[in-house]
Amino acid sequence: MPDISGEEVCRLTRKESDVPIIMLTAKSTEDDLINGIVIGADDYVTKPFSPREVVIRAKAILRRLRRVNSGNHLSFNEGKLTVDLLKKEMTLNNQIIPLTPIEYKLLIAMASYPGRVYSRLDLLEKIQDDGSYFEGYERSVDTHIKIFGKRLKQILATQNLF
Repeated sequence: MPDISGEEVCRLTRKESDVPIIMLTAKSTEDDLINGIVIGADDYVTKPFSPREVVIRAKAILRRLRRVNSGNHLSFNEGKLTVDLLKKEMTLNNQIIPLTPIEYKLLIAMASYPGRVYSRLDLLEKIQDDGSYFEGYERSVDTHIKIFGKRLKQILATQNLF
């Protein structure tokens, strides 16, 4: 691309949209692949590539999107875990799991694209309503995920699911 790098296009697109991104590139090192995923690509394919492979990868991403975006609910583990997007609540085996507003935003951000790798900064941008954040707050994402994970683990243990 003559005027702007593919990485920059990916980064700018991801700030504005959750549209699926598959990077098709000649850059083939492990560091290039990791960087591509970290900046927001959903998949990374290096040249030379098989057009059939790219089509299959695109179909897989779209299949996950359809599952995730089917109506006002997200559903996982054959419906045992659901997120009601209208009520902003999560249920596990029909038991409501209380979420803080930040936990809900983190859950939606990560559940919308299963398998995508997020940087702390990506998640921080998703949970800050006004888009402002301070670099020192990046580690707060770790704390929110850790606390939510512990609480969820306790709930799963009480239902003999963990």
